[in-house]
Amino acid sequence: MSERSKFKIQRALGIELPGLGKPGALEKRNYPPGQHGQARKSKPTEFALQLREKQKLLFHYGLREEQLRRFVRDARRRSTTNWAETLVSLLERRLDNIVFRLGFARSMAAARQLVSHGHVLVNGRPVSIGSVVLRLGDAVGLTDYAAGEMTEASRSAPRLSLPSYLQFPEPSVNHHGVMMSLPGSEHIPFEFNIRQVAEYYAKRGV
Repeated sequence: MSERSKFKIQRALGIELPGLGKPGALEKRNYPPGQHGQARKSKPTEFALQLREKQKLLFHYGLREEQLRRFVRDARRRSTTNWAETLVSLLERRLDNIVFRLGFARSMAAARQLVSHGHVLVNGRPVSIGSVVLRLGDAVGLTDYAAGEMTEASRSAPRLSLPSYLQFPEPSVNHHGVMMSLPGSEHIPFEFNIRQVAEYYAKRGV
């Protein structure tokens, strides 16, 4: 995805999505793209609001629609109460997202590339599938090569602050993190309405 496309997506949604990896997308223009962007003041429909919240998940986590639908179905199977919260937990526990949230990569795409190239270890073993959902207590680290390639800037200024469900057990070794608790909707790093996503898929029988 080009940098211009990333800007346009975030402007259209009216929010900066950290997973796209380019901060400041809304600094220059805080209105939707297009020549009539500044004039769009009509109140959005309920469907438009639901669609926007769903698209936030798609673009931040770098998913296709069918991939997200599979996670929705999985969340429904796993949960007997609030499947939408389970959905968020599953998305946050994807390996590529954990790599991103640990600060090993500046975007979800970069995190996915690290994983696919075999530079990420889970419990000491290489895993090359970014969609793997991790479990409580799993440890995620980098190979020596990948750790050595990290710049000092990326180590000292990660894209996002470390979420409370992750921890570096050894402060002196910041390329090895552990999932200490299960994430929830409060850990999504952008403004998000989980109820509208639940309603979007409920109406479509997913």
